[in-house]
Amino acid sequence: MLYQTYQLQDDLIGQLRYASTWFRAMLRWGSGYEPIRRLDATLELIQRFRLTQVRPDFHVKPVLISGREYPVAEEVVLDLPFGKLLRFAKDIEIPQPKVLVLAPLSGHFATLLAGTIQTLLRDHEVYVTDWANARDVPVDAGRFGVDEYMSYVIRFLEEIGGRAHILAVCQPCVQGLAAVAVMSENDHPSVPLSMTLMGGPIDARESPTTVNELAMGKPLGWFKRNVISSVPGRYKGAGRRVYPGFVQLTAFMMMNLDRHKEQHQRLHEYLAAGNAIEAEKIKSFYDEYFAVLDLTEEFYLETIERIFQRAELATGKFTYQGRPVNPGAIRKTALLTVEGGRDDICALGQTSAAHELCSSLRPHLKRHHLQANVGHYGVFNGKRWEQEIYPVVRNHILAME
Repeated sequence: MLYQTYQLQDDLIGQLRYASTWFRAMLRWGSGYEPIRRLDATLELIQRFRLTQVRPDFHVKPVLISGREYPVAEEVVLDLPFGKLLRFAKDIEIPQPKVLVLAPLSGHFATLLAGTIQTLLRDHEVYVTDWANARDVPVDAGRFGVDEYMSYVIRFLEEIGGRAHILAVCQPCVQGLAAVAVMSENDHPSVPLSMTLMGGPIDARESPTTVNELAMGKPLGWFKRNVISSVPGRYKGAGRRVYPGFVQLTAFMMMNLDRHKEQHQRLHEYLAAGNAIEAEKIKSFYDEYFAVLDLTEEFYLETIERIFQRAELATGKFTYQGRPVNPGAIRKTALLTVEGGRDDICALGQTSAAHELCSSLRPHLKRHHLQANVGHYGVFNGKRWEQEIYPVVRNHILAME
């Protein structure tokens, strides 16, 4: 009943949003008066009090390369039930390294990495895993768990062809490393030249964060009983058991509730003062932040159990399709790990644990970068990412070309 209750509540609040829209239209005559502007600002916040489960646009801008601006076109290279392989195409004659960005499947769309992709496009041919909202995937499409995520990564690399690189952000660092290990052991022709793992729980036992403690604090059965629900009948995935995106978003917001309140108070003041530029910055962030997707039951529960509670990759117990996964089989794929000094989601040591697991890699094929004074989001977006982390990533990739 969890999903149905949320849907009913959202439908009811939708009437309030509609009334706010109508009332704002009536107030346009008085926009020059401060009390009217403040009321209009309040009504706009009510209008914005909603989640969307439709993927936003990436809004990728033209890229400046050697003084020339190149438009970027979004192309679907491969369309599978639970996700698409997207390519951001540029009409450029000079070949650039091919990079597959592994987006996390943790409640937000791949568009959360739009800033990461925009930066990478300067020097790379960029692909991304565009995961589907499980709410919209029919039940007859089957299951999608951790093994299936890995299968999609391998299939996407095959579609891209050889001599590619992967860059995994957060949660899929585990699946990305495991997929490379499987491909390496099988001498797969599409094994990537390098892998960059950024802020991911390779070993969640290291310096546990609040996120880790939440995953460890309850038995698996508790999560199944309390946060898993069936998709309502109005959607394509009706009947599919999912971990709803609105539950994940609520958990994220509660971790920094005071900051979110403060940001919306600022937004109200900017709107009332007519400061459109500053207001738009906050609105753009929350437009993306409030766009959520549902995870399949099996992917969510397997992530809790295999990656957080059991730390299977770090303890040598991780399997793929029933076979042990051996990171020691990786011999040619260069490894770069990146951690943020103030990351409160994936703490120090959790990602760098990959170096010990990749025991067959020679020292010159391993590198770790610690970025001081950035949190989780700053590892892959913002000024520190663009100015200090990205050059390290770019050089790591270029060195293997």
